[in-house]
Amino acid sequence: MAFSTRPLINHTLYSPPLHQPKKQKPVIPLLSNAHSTPPPLRSSACFRAKFGTFTNPSSKLGFSVKVGAQNDYSSGDEAQSLIPEATLQEDYSWVSVIIPFVFPALGGLLFGYDIGATSGATISLTSAELSGTTWFNLTAVQLGLVVSGSLYGALFGSLLVYPIADFLGRRRELITAAALYLLGGLITGCAPGLGVLLVGRLLYGIGIGMAMHGAPLYIAETCPSQIRGTLVSLNELFIVLGILLGYLVGSFQIDAVGGWRYMYGISAPMALFMGIGMWILPPSPRWLLLRAAQGKGSVKEYKERAVLALSKLRGRPPGDKVSEKKIEETFVPLKSAYADQESEGSLKEVFQGPSLKAFIIAGGLVLFQQITGQPSVLYYAGPILQSAGFSGAADAAKVSVIIGLFKFVMTGIAVLKVDDLGRRPLLIGGVSGLALSLFLLSAYYKFLGGFPLVAVASLLLYVGCYQISFGPISWLMMSEIFPLQTRGKGISLAVLTNFGSNALVTFAFSPLKEALGADNLFLLFGAIALISLLFVVLIVPETKGLSLEEIESKILK
Repeated sequence: MAFSTRPLINHTLYSPPLHQPKKQKPVIPLLSNAHSTPPPLRSSACFRAKFGTFTNPSSKLGFSVKVGAQNDYSSGDEAQSLIPEATLQEDYSWVSVIIPFVFPALGGLLFGYDIGATSGATISLTSAELSGTTWFNLTAVQLGLVVSGSLYGALFGSLLVYPIADFLGRRRELITAAALYLLGGLITGCAPGLGVLLVGRLLYGIGIGMAMHGAPLYIAETCPSQIRGTLVSLNELFIVLGILLGYLVGSFQIDAVGGWRYMYGISAPMALFMGIGMWILPPSPRWLLLRAAQGKGSVKEYKERAVLALSKLRGRPPGDKVSEKKIEETFVPLKSAYADQESEGSLKEVFQGPSLKAFIIAGGLVLFQQITGQPSVLYYAGPILQSAGFSGAADAAKVSVIIGLFKFVMTGIAVLKVDDLGRRPLLIGGVSGLALSLFLLSAYYKFLGGFPLVAVASLLLYVGCYQISFGPISWLMMSEIFPLQTRGKGISLAVLTNFGSNALVTFAFSPLKEALGADNLFLLFGAIALISLLFVVLIVPETKGLSLEEIESKILK
């Protein structure tokens, strides 16, 4: 999810499993097994478990996964059967899955809320009638600091979490993020002056940096593999929901004196709810096993804690035999793999071997997510809709809500299809649409100015394609592609790449627009989108249906 630093418009109780696939003899040790093919769930629920589609080209049991074109971590050719079809699939209930998802996902919602709320808060804060302060007459630099203060904080948070991610663990990292959200929201909402306001924005931003590192990681490590894509992508839907919520709160408070205080302050109770929820949830079982393999404490104690954590996450009785067996099967190869390595992944190791391959994939995706111009395209939403004669476009809040609703719908489509179609088809189709929309926008500003509906269609095409591709899939791939030993540090660097490239695009936008003009700027973004499409086709693998351990052992090596 892109972090735009300017306003959108110019200016567990036990639950019985709901489905139990036929148990078969497991072939490889896994914490979350995801590759048998039981009958699909028949349910009217909005979100359903999606299972991989397998082929049987010969009499042998197996399936084909696209994992290699020119090297073993890119995609394009059929791979040999990686995991037999008889691999045991994990039982789970939706109640036990949703609860561990919702509280981490609130970190994404609060990230999105800040984007949406800032759009209206800057209008309220700088109004002589509505600000409710004597320091409303902010300079352009001061207003820029207010708007981008959380971005600076997110950059600092991404740096801060790098050396301490594996020490804190995913759960404690999210609790810390919730505390920073709470503190930042309260300070910002109650700020008596600009200096205090900026401190609050910075603290809130540090919370964003930590939450956007910890939330995808916790969700990916704790959910069943067969629905990992759905849930991590659903985290992106929470970000968009947060943006929409921020727009709505802004539209209701835009005419209130001191309305900007309410817009920022409403984040505090949501942050408190997130912190309480994460306090209740157990640590990630994979993180506990990693600490055991690294020799950070008693192996027996860590394994017992991992069993209890997995039991709670799956809605089973504490210490049940199924969880105990899965933890034991997962720990044996983990301990063997890291027996002769350093206790923790070093900075150097992140740029070596499988970890380097993972960083190229994850870092490349989040980089292209930003430099294809997402913040800049939305900057033109108001003028484009106004040129097409939409009366609501004159009202910034209404236009923001319209775009937010469309983003929400398109992200929902991606959530529903990511574990069905896979990551690569959504990326390839979405990025192709991005390139087309950018070239159409360039053509509109060059010689199609008399056809405003072309611009409107191009804008909606861009937003829709972004929300089914780079928006959710970049965060999903980032959360699942790194090896366990360097996952914490690798994701920290990827998040830093995301926020850093966002800052670069944000700050370079105005001078580029002035130097190139809107037509050539969109042409430049379109060319970058074509390069990103080539990157996806040649480099990005398909990870649908694979457990995190299988991604590490079969795709990265």
